[in-house]
Amino acid sequence: MATPATDEERRLARLVRAHDRWRSREVFNLLPSENSVSPAARRFLASDLAGRYTLPMASEFDGEALDNSYTGTRYTDQIEALANAAATRVFRARYATVRPLSGHIAALSALVPLLPPGSRVLAIPPDRGGYDGYAPGFVPALLQHVVRPLPADGEGFSVDAAAAVDTIRRERPNAVLLGQSFFLFPYPLRAIAEAAHAVDALVLYDASHVLGLIAGGEFQDPLREGADVVVGSTHKSFPGPQGGLLLTDREDLFAQIDPALVWRVFDNAHWNRIAGVAQTLLELERVGAEYARTTVGNAQRLAQELDARGLPLIAKSAGFTRSHQIHLDRPALRARHGIGGGALARRLERQRLLIDLVGRIGTAEATRLGLTPDHMPRLAELLVRGGIRGERVAAEVLAWRREFPALRLA
Repeated sequence: MATPATDEERRLARLVRAHDRWRSREVFNLLPSENSVSPAARRFLASDLAGRYTLPMASEFDGEALDNSYTGTRYTDQIEALANAAATRVFRARYATVRPLSGHIAALSALVPLLPPGSRVLAIPPDRGGYDGYAPGFVPALLQHVVRPLPADGEGFSVDAAAAVDTIRRERPNAVLLGQSFFLFPYPLRAIAEAAHAVDALVLYDASHVLGLIAGGEFQDPLREGADVVVGSTHKSFPGPQGGLLLTDREDLFAQIDPALVWRVFDNAHWNRIAGVAQTLLELERVGAEYARTTVGNAQRLAQELDARGLPLIAKSAGFTRSHQIHLDRPALRARHGIGGGALARRLERQRLLIDLVGRIGTAEATRLGLTPDHMPRLAELLVRGGIRGERVAAEVLAWRREFPALRLA
């Protein structure tokens, strides 16, 4: 006989229901690091796969060759194969793995087997929009790598081809690690790759923020432009469950990466997540081009409308953005309106409009709901009224949000 739920269990259930109602029906989420998972992918996350644990790998035990440490994996093996095959199609890659548990782990999955300790790595520093995890005290310190800055001094933290090539020739790194948390514009990747390969350096491209745009053919095509390995997270512009993805066209590199995943960087791969990622990849085969095109169009139009209403943004002369992100000019925001980026985000949160505390605004999830560039003037007006003017627009936002009850691009 089942025992009654405890008070804490009931409280937990109430909190989860409240979160689901609030985040999925009562706010416009403009956080560039998040997205909505489709109902089909969400069902897979709650399936029996959630409790299963397998270790597919080539190994030997008591003199017997094994390709898995467990039985009962006839379907999980097929799910993984389907996901990997879908990833190779969507990204036009020869090799893919969906096992990494996050974009960060995907990067480690490449760095650990491919670069020996003491390697010299070029990466964009955090004060130029780079990912904090690639700063000297974090992943490089863990792997005993020496990290040197790759300049991103153009407007909107963009990378200048000549400056990047000069740095690569001077530093002669073992690898160039591209990727940013503040990611507005594509890289001059062909020039970077040519310079890197001339000094026998690998080019690793962290597409975490722009992976969904790449899938839809809207940002740039890293593998065709010279990247040796592409990694990324699957929950930002890529609209799947939290996880990671790794892609390459090079058989020699994949032969080093794939066997090194299990028991070095991680062991289990979370099979419900892999099924959810597979579903998202299949959805992007259907709607990815429209989704990516509209996401970028929404970001560009929203930036224009916010600028016209006096909200200062960076990279205006470069067209604001070519990704799903736009960025507040925080010093100008404080000087012009007397409010910091964090305070603005908190004020907007009370009005059911979510941006992040460091001044980034993203359009990926709004696009999934069905918003188009024609909706951006209204959204910009609500952001300015609720954020800059301090008006109470929460009821108006809620009424408008309820006009988009389900994902339209999934």
